[in-house]
Parts: sequence; C-alpha cells; structure tokens
Amino acid sequence: MSEVLTKAAARNIFFGGTVFFFVVFLALVADSVGTVSKITDKHPITPSVAAGKRIWEKKACFDCHTLMGEGARYAPELKNVWQRFGGDTDAEGARANLKAWFAAQPSHDPARHQMPQFHFSDQELEQIIDFLKWNSEIDTQNWPPHIVG
Repeated sequence: MSEVLTKAAARNIFFGGTVFFFVVFLALVADSVGTVSKITDKHPITPSVAAGKRIWEKKACFDCHTLMGEGARYAPELKNVWQRFGGDTDAEGARANLKAWFAAQPSHDPARHQMPQFHFSDQELEQIIDFLKWNSEIDTQNWPPHIVG
C-alpha cells in the first residue's frame, strides 16, 4: 500500500500544522501573561525595587553571586539574604545590618572571598536592599534546593 504524497496534501499538512502550533503558541503566551499578572499583583515591583535591580546589573553582582540559582558561584546565594539578616522578624534591624555589612566591605578575612567596596549612597543602599527583600519574598517553590549563605 504505497500512496504518494501529493503537493496539495503536503501543503495542507504544512499550513494545518502551522496554524495548529500558532494557536498553541498563543495559548501558552496567554497563560504566561496571566501567571505573571497574578504574581505582580501580589508582589508589585516598586520603582525602588527596579532601581535596585539596575544597580545589581550595573555593578555585575551576578559575576560573583547567584540569585535564585542563577549567576556565578563564587560568592553566596542572595535569595535568602533578607532572612539571614533577620528581615522576617525585624525589618528595620535587617536594613541597618545590611547597610553596616555593605559599609564594612572588604572584610579582609582571609577565610572569605572579598567583596569590593562600592561606596553606595544611602539611596542606592535602600534600593539594593529593597531589591534583595523583594527577591526573598518570591515563591520559588524551594528553588534552588540548596541555598547556602
């Protein structure tokens, strides 16, 4: 039973497949937009958070640190830095501790990797801390599995 595929049949398969996968693509995009909308409604990105992300990118923090498992693995993961500095129980204390930590860099501890002193302004520190706090509140469903500070 050897049937020959005609040009018309091949064209119909091509166009039918193209339309089918385009519809699937649109459905996936709509689902993604809906999911992102739900997340940003519960977890809005403020101007301070956006400015903190721009500082993160400008200073290339990802060259040393990971955030949600992405980036270099030279320095600690920063997804949970807000919790490690006590932000869950004392937000103002955590802000003060993070500012002091940034001001104390480099630590000159030979057992640790050294973070450079970036000489951030108070406003930049607030923005970076807001960005780190915002990231700590994202439900990543326990990803990365081994967060080490």
